[in-house]
Amino acid sequence: MQRILIIVIIALAALLLVKGLSSGSSELDGDDTMRFVYYAMFAVLIGSGIFASRRNFGQAFRNLGLWALIILALVTAYVYRDDAQQIASRVTAGLIPGRAAVITDDNGFNTVVLYRGQGGHYLADAQIGTQTINMMVDTGASSIALSYEDAEKIGLNPQNLDFSYTVMTANGPARTAYATLPQISVGGIERTNVRAGIAERGKLGKSLLGMNFLGTLSSVSFSGDELKLRD
Repeated sequence: MQRILIIVIIALAALLLVKGLSSGSSELDGDDTMRFVYYAMFAVLIGSGIFASRRNFGQAFRNLGLWALIILALVTAYVYRDDAQQIASRVTAGLIPGRAAVITDDNGFNTVVLYRGQGGHYLADAQIGTQTINMMVDTGASSIALSYEDAEKIGLNPQNLDFSYTVMTANGPARTAYATLPQISVGGIERTNVRAGIAERGKLGKSLLGMNFLGTLSSVSFSGDELKLRD
């Protein structure tokens, strides 16, 4: 048992010595000294537990190995927590149509990833004010187009708007009114004072995220079932 305690203390002391040499100094500074004291106390605690234990060597080593694995798992989870969050975000986005995944590259730039829905279209959950509107990404639409129902949902009061314009929709020509959205964001990409068309009731089944939003981005790229938006 004494050999185990000595090996543990020597290993910890060697680790601190290597760290000190790698930092270009052969002497331990105040922080390293406190760290050494902490590790030494930790080693003594482990050694005391070993001495106090009446189990055989095999059982003691198995217990030490188990605790080492637990500590390693916790440290690994902490170090790679950002990567784990991005993976979870992408998995969630793939399962829920319109849910955006935000990934950060090595240069610190954020990219919003959207996934193709069951109908073959890319969907996006757009935040307009306090409301979330599920929209279809449409590079053929010159501007954002809201259904009458979505316009009511975000408080535009379409019944008071002037439907004096006519546009073509999938359901044929439709009278349209225009309004300005104070704010709209998709996956953290935000734009303010954006013009949007509002179709008359029953003429637009799904609101569209058009080019007056997409055109302000630095890049819009398609890759398989993914649509990547970079601010």
